[in-house]
Amino acid sequence: MVAGQVARDLALKVEQLPDEGSSADVVERLEMLGGAANQAVGCRQLGWSAGLVGVVGDDDAGRALLAAAGADDLDIEGVRIRQGGTTALYVDVVEAGGARRIFDHVPEEVLLTAADIVAAEPMLSAARAVLIQLQQPSEAVLAAIDIAARGDALVVVDGFPEDSRVLETVLSSAHVIRADAAEAPTLVGRELSGVADTVAAAISLAADSSAVVALAAEGAANVLAWQGGHVVLPLIPGTTVDATGGGDAFLAGLVSALLLGADPETAGWEASAAAALTVGRLGGRPQLDARRVSDLARESRREAT
Repeated sequence: MVAGQVARDLALKVEQLPDEGSSADVVERLEMLGGAANQAVGCRQLGWSAGLVGVVGDDDAGRALLAAAGADDLDIEGVRIRQGGTTALYVDVVEAGGARRIFDHVPEEVLLTAADIVAAEPMLSAARAVLIQLQQPSEAVLAAIDIAARGDALVVVDGFPEDSRVLETVLSSAHVIRADAAEAPTLVGRELSGVADTVAAAISLAADSSAVVALAAEGAANVLAWQGGHVVLPLIPGTTVDATGGGDAFLAGLVSALLLGADPETAGWEASAAAALTVGRLGGRPQLDARRVSDLARESRREAT
């Protein structure tokens, strides 16, 4: 189960962003189910049943997203339709070469509340893994972690909490902690400089939390640390069209491998392969095949060593 923002994603590819007062032709356009759903879709593509806990508005966009989630074979019983609400929108504008700008419109009424989480308790309690976006309101995040932990799920958190209460709960209850390069400094409480510094931060966080910690080092690598070990995962070579979905695919690959009993290092390579197979396409939606992910993970690990 994935608890977080359910949003409409609009991805636009242009050759170059226009200067002020001018325009640019869109050479590719995609509209899709996005936000937290990308993680659920990735898990589903890797062979797991998956569902969403989130909120959409009672508008055409919300209805379209629910239909899309159903077409992806996602459990949407935990998605609430907020009367009078406007469904969240993410706009991803990508230049040739991969530079991107992201715009978002997330009205307060379509953020998760603690009541939404409690309503989804039967699904969260039964899940083998619960993935929680920390950017949601604190009370909702705390409720989700509590229910997932009591249900004996693998508790997976993504992002950084602004509330110190949430951070304390994450450190005591989460089994997997993940942050991208922009989020990692806030999560660890200081600026990070390069891969070596990110390794030190991940090792320290893993020691404090007993979790598997995944931190991204901008443009260079992902670092995975756990009690007793760590690994630096260089970005797998390939053409990056749009990095938007890389983090979600990484987390889906990591969780899938851990649920299958892989050790953290092996799971990290699976995660890196899932990310590499996603960033070569426009938009945040993954398109994963379990065998292809595993083959690329083994090949990349062999070449790295």
